[in-house]
Amino acid sequence: MDLTTYVDSLRRDLAAAAETGGDEARELAERLTAPMESAIRLMLLNALSAAADEITSDLAPGSVEVRLRGGEPGFVVTPAAPTDDDTIGTGTTAPPVPEADEGAMSRINLRLPENLKNRVEEAAGAQHLSVNAWLVRAAAAALDGDRPRARSHGKVGQRFTGWVR
Repeated sequence: MDLTTYVDSLRRDLAAAAETGGDEARELAERLTAPMESAIRLMLLNALSAAADEITSDLAPGSVEVRLRGGEPGFVVTPAAPTDDDTIGTGTTAPPVPEADEGAMSRINLRLPENLKNRVEEAAGAQHLSVNAWLVRAAAAALDGDRPRARSHGKVGQRFTGWVR
């Protein structure tokens, strides 16, 4: 993604606004735009990173990352792979259910406090999943080390991966 287009557009807008202030304002705007270019690029990168974080929280377990290559940002999208059983009547697709390593299924009894059970049911319903499918995904994510972690906003030069809820 080339940020030059956006930086140049902002420079033109600033010059047009400065025209209304006369020659002195126009000259000041011209002197300020060159040193401000790196600050503008940094703010655009911060905005792209924040947007990627928001999108990632909605895509979980998929993710979106912003990566810099040659000074220009690019997006890396890691979608959650859907399965045939994940299609919902509304035409949307639910996140995939992790496949069992052995292929065999086991049944367990799980005792939960009533308030936790209600929260699990609400979370599963929000994702259009059964409670069982939601719990399987949560267990697989916890065991695979895909635990949600805090992200740091506003820092450049760091790479963040994973997903956040």
